[in-house]
Order: sequence, then C-alpha cells, then structure tokens
Amino acid sequence: MDLSIAGILALDGATNGAVYALLALATVLVFAVTRVIFIPQGEFVAFGALTLALLQMGQVPGTVWFLLVLAGAVAIADLADGLRHHRSSGRIALRLVRTLAYPIAIALVTMWAAPQKFPLLVQAVLTLALVTPFGPLIYRLAYESLADASVLVLLIVSVGVHFALTGLGLYFFGAEGYRNPSFWDARFNVGPLTFSGQTIIIFIASVLLIVSLWLFFERSLYGKALRATAVNRLGARLMGISSNSAGRLTFTLAAFIGALSGLLIGPTTTVFYDSGFLIGLKGFVAAVFAGLASYPQALLGALAVGLLESFGSFWASAFKEVIVFSSIIPVLLWRSLTDPHGEEH
Repeated sequence: MDLSIAGILALDGATNGAVYALLALATVLVFAVTRVIFIPQGEFVAFGALTLALLQMGQVPGTVWFLLVLAGAVAIADLADGLRHHRSSGRIALRLVRTLAYPIAIALVTMWAAPQKFPLLVQAVLTLALVTPFGPLIYRLAYESLADASVLVLLIVSVGVHFALTGLGLYFFGAEGYRNPSFWDARFNVGPLTFSGQTIIIFIASVLLIVSLWLFFERSLYGKALRATAVNRLGARLMGISSNSAGRLTFTLAAFIGALSGLLIGPTTTVFYDSGFLIGLKGFVAAVFAGLASYPQALLGALAVGLLESFGSFWASAFKEVIVFSSIIPVLLWRSLTDPHGEEH
C-alpha cells in the first residue's frame, strides 16, 4: 500500500464516517433523553433512501400508507385515553386534530406530487417531510407508556420495533435494491484524490447538521429542555419539563437525522429494505465508543469506524464487518474497567 492508496481509503472512510457520525449522534441523543437503545435507527435510513427512489420512479411510496396507519393508531390511543380520563369532547377533538392533521396533509401532497416527477431536491424535501413524523408516532405507540421501564425492557421493545419495521420495509419496497442519483455530479481532483460532488455534499450536510444541533442545544429553549431531561429526568419533571414531550421531540430529531442519512448515502451504495440495520449498527458502534453519552467522542468514534471499515475492506474484504464489530469488544472491556457503574433499580 502506497500513500495514494492510503489517501483514497482514508477519504472513503471519512465519507462513510460522516454518515455514521450523524447516526451516532442520534443514538446518543435518544439514549441520553429516553434511555432507549434505539436499534431501529437504521430503518429510518432505509426508508428515506427507498422512499426517494420510488418518488424518482413516479410511484407513491408505501411509507405514505404506513404513516397514515401509524397516525390512525395513535389517534385511537388518544381517543381511548381521553375517554378513560373523562376529558371534554373539545379537548379530545383538538388532540385528534393535532395527531392526524399533518400526516394526512403530507400524505395527500405526496400522492399528488409523486406522478409529477418533480426535481430531485423537491423530492428529497418531500421524503424528509414524509419520514420524519415516523419518529414521534413510533415513540408514542411503542415507548411512551414504558418511559419509566428498565433499560433492558426498552431494549427488548427496540428489537421488536426493528423486526416490525424491517418486515414492513420488505412489504412496501420489495426485495429489490435501489440506488438514487447523485445530488451533484461534479468531480474535483486534488493530487491522487478524486472528490465527487456527492462526497462534498455529505461532508457539508454533516457539518451543517452537527453545528445546527449544537446551536439547538446551546441556544434554544427546547434544546435546553432536552439537555435537562438527559441530565436528570426527575429534576426536569419537577421543573415543569414534560418527559413525554422531550421523548417525542427526541425521536423526531432521530427520524430526521436517519432520513437525511438515507438521502446522503443513497447515491453511494445500493440500498435494500434491510440495509439500514448494518448502517445503523455501525452508528451504534460509534456511539458505544462514546459510552452513549458524549457527542464529541461519538464523532471521533464514527470516524474510527469509517476508517476501520475502509482499510479493513482493502486488507480483508470478506472480514470488514467482523473487523468493525469486533472493535467494540475492547472498548466495552475498557469502559467496564474504568467507568463506575452500579446495579439499576
């Protein structure tokens, strides 16, 4: 291996690491606020990439119907809760409108826009608007009532949600893989390295999103509320911060980050209905490098995962996944020996 090959592998690893960094940040965020190890994070990636692929073909994606079903299920749960607590009909109706209005509106817009074959950027925005609501709806159906359960129970629920979403992905998109067109077809040569337009977009989008998240947590009231919930859930409740609202907002951000990651990675690889699991799992490995707690360490962990994958594929392509996932073992051993921990009650 010479320096030119090492540079190419490093660029490839850094590109993948930028996407893994977004997923690692989402994983850390969800766990910090809700204590949920969110295994289905990768499914948002697959849903985002495949939804855009079907829009490119002029078809109405199955995620439209899935969104309507999820919204209907949440609406039924809201109605039952309102009747059980003897709330007024006006409050129940308002809650149902809040639950159903956006999903129905975006579903109708998508059904109208899909055959029109709008430009790629418009379809990308529509995809984000369609996939992002999955986050809060899934949280309300699967996690909200178990918010105070143990981490193990929440993990088991995450496994169930993952298998459900994977099966639905097969039903909606089929077993065939799709590869989306690049958002920018330009190429730039810098010495032995060739930067594609899509690679530059991945780096820019990742940096912008990371900076936006930092500003959100540092400067906005909602961001500070999420930070407070992450530090002390009980203390946040005593200060009037709703843990349910914090959970919904967190899952909204996670779904948006996952869908955006799917749009970014779609032009660089063929995405199948179950591709999100491996992609999300690599983001999870990066988050474990950070102890599921530190955002800067998650970024470094994501870069390390990307470089391990890239160089591992060069030296032993058949074992690149083994190399990446085996790297988690020494990290867990080191954290087990150095971090104080106690039994959860």
